[in-house]
Amino acid sequence: MQELERHHHPLPVRAHPPSRRVAIVGSGRVGSVLAAGLTEAGLLVSGPLRRGERPEDVDAVLLCVPDDEIAAAAATVAPGPLVGHCSGATGLDVLGAHEAFSLHPLMTVAAGADPAVLAGAGAAVAGSTPRAVAAATELAQAVGLRPIAVAPADRAAYHAAASIASNFLITLEAAAERLAGGAGVQRADLVPLVRATVDNWARLGPEPALTGPVARGDERTVARQRGAVAERAPELLPLFDALVAATRTLASEAVAA
Repeated sequence: MQELERHHHPLPVRAHPPSRRVAIVGSGRVGSVLAAGLTEAGLLVSGPLRRGERPEDVDAVLLCVPDDEIAAAAATVAPGPLVGHCSGATGLDVLGAHEAFSLHPLMTVAAGADPAVLAGAGAAVAGSTPRAVAAATELAQAVGLRPIAVAPADRAAYHAAASIASNFLITLEAAAERLAGGAGVQRADLVPLVRATVDNWARLGPEPALTGPVARGDERTVARQRGAVAERAPELLPLFDALVAATRTLASEAVAA
């Protein structure tokens, strides 16, 4: 089976959701928000179902389970409906002989999130047949996502980029929060800085948005910062050093441009 080939632009958005009976397997954050969103869009949704429950009388089954459980979950689905998963890094081969698709929302979903959080976000879609591609596209559009085709060879890189942009950002902010807390500065005091930084990156791109002592070449300040990290949170020193090195590279690229 061949997955959808690379497409350099978001696929066209349909104004109306498909008339489709869909079963959602997995009651985690993504499964719950997709089930709610598809229901609001007027689809007939079964679930979220618990893992191991067998959906019946549906046109499509969407597996919202951990990556290493997708194959086992797909094996429990009787032949007939389209079967898809929500993994960003996984191809379609794990879905076995089913007519297969995938739909990965390019959005972080917190517990209890409203389906509106998906509106306008991207979604990597793929399918083993034109019908499967259409199903993935229609389901994405039904909850307000913008379908984007990602080639099979690019799935891991795409998902790594998503992790850096979202998951690793939280890790980074946790480190900043720890250091700031020791100086009597709270998370809320850092939030406007973080939001402005992300807005500048989105508007200008990385090089023009870069500020701070590394970008200015102020090595004395960088050294003082490093000393404070070594004293107050030495376990963060490897992270600090790696970020300084990467930021120096980015700053030099900005100068060269």
